[in-house]
Amino acid sequence: MKHYKFGYVAIIGRPNVGKSTILNRLIGQKIAITTNKAQTTRRRINGILTTDVAQIVFVDTPGIHKPIDKLGECLVDEAKSAIPDVDLVLFVVDGSTSAGRGDKWIVENVLKDYKNEMILVVNKYDLVKDIQKREENLLTYKTLFEKNYSSVKISAKTGRNFDTLINNIIRKLPAGEKVYDDEQITDETMRNIARELIREKILLYTHDEVPHSVAVVIENYEEKENLDRIEAKIIVEQETQKGILIGKNGSMLKKIGTEARKEIEFTADKKVYLDLQVKVIKDWRKKSKDIDIMY
Repeated sequence: MKHYKFGYVAIIGRPNVGKSTILNRLIGQKIAITTNKAQTTRRRINGILTTDVAQIVFVDTPGIHKPIDKLGECLVDEAKSAIPDVDLVLFVVDGSTSAGRGDKWIVENVLKDYKNEMILVVNKYDLVKDIQKREENLLTYKTLFEKNYSSVKISAKTGRNFDTLINNIIRKLPAGEKVYDDEQITDETMRNIARELIREKILLYTHDEVPHSVAVVIENYEEKENLDRIEAKIIVEQETQKGILIGKNGSMLKKIGTEARKEIEFTADKKVYLDLQVKVIKDWRKKSKDIDIMY
């Protein structure tokens, strides 16, 4: 009889390589927000997959890049802090292009002291139709490492080869007992999930007008049997951004609130009252005391 397995698996990589989409597909439900913008993920998010032979806790981390401000430093530290405690690292790369400076920076600054197992997860590989070009791209990633690591080519969009990826992960995990109930898919609180869903809608609907100078603070989350009441404050750095977020006659803020509320209700499985306000805190991304509260 095979031993049951349990382990922690960190998902790391540059911004926009598909880490959160991969996590959501592995779990089979949306727990991490996804947009086409860098720095969408700001905090580590744990997703739990339980099978007949293993329980895997996936740790989704912020996209890693060379930081240019205090927020960037915090995001890199958040990703780095996940590495020492895991049993396995999934290094996700964009297989539609060759390895770049950002990938090399991660290997040299984040993975240099990592000794445990690693899988090179080559996402978006199917976007390149030329077979020779595919292999050339893959080789540029493999040559970043001094030792040989296994690799899996996937498509987070279509789910291609996810069974192979999961099987490879399970093979590399240590024996262990379940820590979480079978039906549990995350250890995130609804408070944190609500904050992230609100921020996702802001990123989706304001495009480049309100970039990563936006943060969401949940000021009050009151849970009742049939209705959750949430009061949240959206933080921006400039008055012009506040105007964009509110929109003409409050139209943009209403749209963000309506769409966020729908997803929060779906996740919480109950009705939600959501009150959104917008506040300007100039240059909050450069101030450690503000970042600790808001990122």
